[in-house]
Amino acid sequence: MNRIILAAACLWGLLVPVARLEAQTEAQPEEDTAATNAISTDVSEEKEREETTEKKPSPWLGVPLLATSPKMGTSVGALGAYLHYFDPQSQVSMFGAMAEYTNTDSMVGGLFARTSFGADHHRVEGLVGFGYVKNEYSDYLGTGQPFKTTDDIRLIAGRYYLRVQGNWFVGGQVAFANYQVSGVTELDDLILDALGVTGVRTGGIGIVGMYDSRDNQDMPTKGWYANLNNIANREWLGADSDYDAVRLEFKWFFEHGNGHVFAIREFNQLTYDAPLAAEASIQLRGYKMGQYLGKYMSSLELEERLRFSRRWGATIFAGVGCLYGGEESCSNSDDVYPTYGGGVHYVLKPEDHQLVNLEYAYGDADNNGVYLTYGYSW
Repeated sequence: MNRIILAAACLWGLLVPVARLEAQTEAQPEEDTAATNAISTDVSEEKEREETTEKKPSPWLGVPLLATSPKMGTSVGALGAYLHYFDPQSQVSMFGAMAEYTNTDSMVGGLFARTSFGADHHRVEGLVGFGYVKNEYSDYLGTGQPFKTTDDIRLIAGRYYLRVQGNWFVGGQVAFANYQVSGVTELDDLILDALGVTGVRTGGIGIVGMYDSRDNQDMPTKGWYANLNNIANREWLGADSDYDAVRLEFKWFFEHGNGHVFAIREFNQLTYDAPLAAEASIQLRGYKMGQYLGKYMSSLELEERLRFSRRWGATIFAGVGCLYGGEESCSNSDDVYPTYGGGVHYVLKPEDHQLVNLEYAYGDADNNGVYLTYGYSW
């Protein structure tokens, strides 16, 4: 309809001066000028109306969540978020909520926020979460025994970054959690007592140092990322005991071909004087979080992110992690955990670099999982 109106306006503007020239033997310059101005005015107003009525991308994001994993069975849920840019130089900020329910009568959910403002000189992240999770293990903590537990989790955490120079950031973080674990049967409780697993209450603060030269946080095609942070859990902050955790992470992204990206991630988690339930865990796709624990954990993952079109792509990945410290060692094959798999992804909002990802991951000792998630795994 707008195009028809525009064409009619232009046609009228052309016919009026022609008719006046045929009716008069002498052209009046003032009249010609007025007609020309009328044409320009009509066209300008029409363009302004088209720009005003042009549909802007919605700031709302809705993503279904689906997973089939050994830890929680088959889960379904949803994530909803509001996207906002505080200024043109900042990354996209996100405020949202998510919830999942499983066929094992487990439930997890939470509220989250990730902000970037002040020309990306300030970044703030926050999370409030809960979980009621029923687990069934075929080999709990390497005992070789089948095991069932019920985990009750409450947590709140926050982190702040300040850009100090170039791509360098410094900041701080806080984390408070109440993680209670209990056996489903009396025998399970006896095993928990024998292993010294009684749940844990945490309360800690720490510092953060980060380098981030990625071109985008959610779908990076180039650059690298490094993050070193610690949490000092202390009784005066509500923790059950005094212990420390340190995390060091590196990511590299290399663009090649027609928009393909090769990515590398190296991750380390080190714990000191931590209770068993709070020790470092294998954090690889296909494995149950909290099933394999040790004082220290390191992992390496390689991932090829293929681009088929503006919206469609695929991932192929492989990795390995190991537990060490105390009785565990990376030289012992029982403490080494490989993973591999692949999947496809669909970009929901290309302008905001937001996608949904479907992957299958396979690990050692029949560990595996299918995951429909928001964003890449890392």
